[in-house]
Amino acid sequence: MGDLFIWILSFFILIALIVLLVYQLMCLADLEFDYINPYDSSSRINSVVLPEFVVQGILCLFYLLTGHWIMALISAPYLYYNVRLWTQ
Repeated sequence: MGDLFIWILSFFILIALIVLLVYQLMCLADLEFDYINPYDSSSRINSVVLPEFVVQGILCLFYLLTGHWIMALISAPYLYYNVRLWTQ
């Protein structure tokens, strides 16, 4: 039962990440079709970048703490990429 709870929680965290990415893509599509100006688009996208990084870090930490080593290894390169982007 505990393993089922872990995977359901992981599923909802992944859905949250997908929602953040779709929001960013919608902002870029609005920019492409000239519905909003570049300043508004960048401010909207920049407001969700840090939460995306945090959610990805929480997900990777969650996999490590629950012992799902393969999933942690799969999500580690993306987490490394996010950390590199944030530190630059």
